[in-house]
Amino acid sequence: MENIHKFSEFATDETALDGEKKKLSEILNQEIVVTGQMITQSTKNNGECLKLQYRLNGNLYVTFTGSKVLIKQVKKYKDQIPFVATIKQVGMYYAFT
Repeated sequence: MENIHKFSEFATDETALDGEKKKLSEILNQEIVVTGQMITQSTKNNGECLKLQYRLNGNLYVTFTGSKVLIKQVKKYKDQIPFVATIKQVGMYYAFT
């Protein structure tokens, strides 16, 4: 039989992030376990959009945000995923703490 590869052995594309959608305001000040992330071009403006996947109270969720601070933090620390964090509103922006 010929040498056939599995797609998962060579594919480098990011996989889709599953989970029930929640608004960022619904998860503020709660400890979450960040399990995945994807940054894409925003469909609402010229900026980027972060799709954040996380566990909260044992359930899997996703949240979309254009927060520049959260996007910057995820880009910097994506190699640390999974990690535990709390998202707080600090003045006019949101940040992992």
